[in-house]
Amino acid sequence: QLQASGGGLVQAGGSLRLSCVVTGVTYDDYAIGWFRQAPGKEREGVLCISREDSSTYYADSVKDRFIISSDHAKSTVYLQMNSLKSGDTAVYYCAVTLSPLGVMNKYGWRTEELYTYWGQGTQVTVSS
Repeated sequence: QLQASGGGLVQAGGSLRLSCVVTGVTYDDYAIGWFRQAPGKEREGVLCISREDSSTYYADSVKDRFIISSDHAKSTVYLQMNSLKSGDTAVYYCAVTLSPLGVMNKYGWRTEELYTYWGQGTQVTVSS
């Protein structure tokens, strides 16, 4: 139901845009998060955008470098990654939560248990 794409190999300082196509989710007011997992590390939340009010949430490590946006007509969420660093190397996952904003704000948008649907992941490798 979630198809992530756009990963690849890029030099440090470069850019990539990831896409996540959402299908089969009928509840319109959902939020989509991007998570990443680097080798040997736990998966972490990177950004999230709410379809309910278009509010966005960013991890401090990507603020001012990564931009999340959505195209509702295409049921697609984009993750524009700029000024990439070697520390951004990871498998990136998109995920959907049906939790309302109140619940997300209470438990934190990065709480993985809130996300019901997950994409398969796309590899991003940043060479230094």
